[in-house]
Amino acid sequence: MKRVGPVELIVGDIVSCPVDAIVNPSNEQLILGAGVSGAIAAAAGPTVQQEMTAIGDCAVGEAVVTGAGALPYRAIIHTVGPRKGEGQEDLKLQRATKACLDRAEELGLSSIAFPAVSTGVFGFPLEQCAMIMLTVVLDHFSPGAGRSLQKVVFCLHDREAYETFSRTLDWVGIHHL
Repeated sequence: MKRVGPVELIVGDIVSCPVDAIVNPSNEQLILGAGVSGAIAAAAGPTVQQEMTAIGDCAVGEAVVTGAGALPYRAIIHTVGPRKGEGQEDLKLQRATKACLDRAEELGLSSIAFPAVSTGVFGFPLEQCAMIMLTVVLDHFSPGAGRSLQKVVFCLHDREAYETFSRTLDWVGIHHL
């Protein structure tokens, strides 16, 4: 585990992360699939997918909220990150990350956990993801901003992702704290 300011990095399973809400990297159709989404589907039960289906869809760079089903969270925030090669990927990932933080603030949450959004089947480069997401999160905690969020955890699936985010957090953190 590594912590810099309000940001914490861990290697683990996002469905067991001790936070108020978790972020699900979804697709535009809001269908729970494989990877992080599949782990959430298996642990949460069918009600999360039912709520997602009722919402209908979510544009790239946006975020929607459902309950957490059988999981012990106040909510699940579903966001759609960019697919590699679709154009304006950096901007779309910035927007997706910010949208999740905005939904968390609207809900009055004190902590959320993110995976490395879009780095699985969407093919977004891990280092680029780390730089964008960590910068957006640290920008969110600018001095003087009244925030309910106190902690943002990046729950990363393996050591490689953890090391990449760790190196990036060292660099980004110098410029924000």
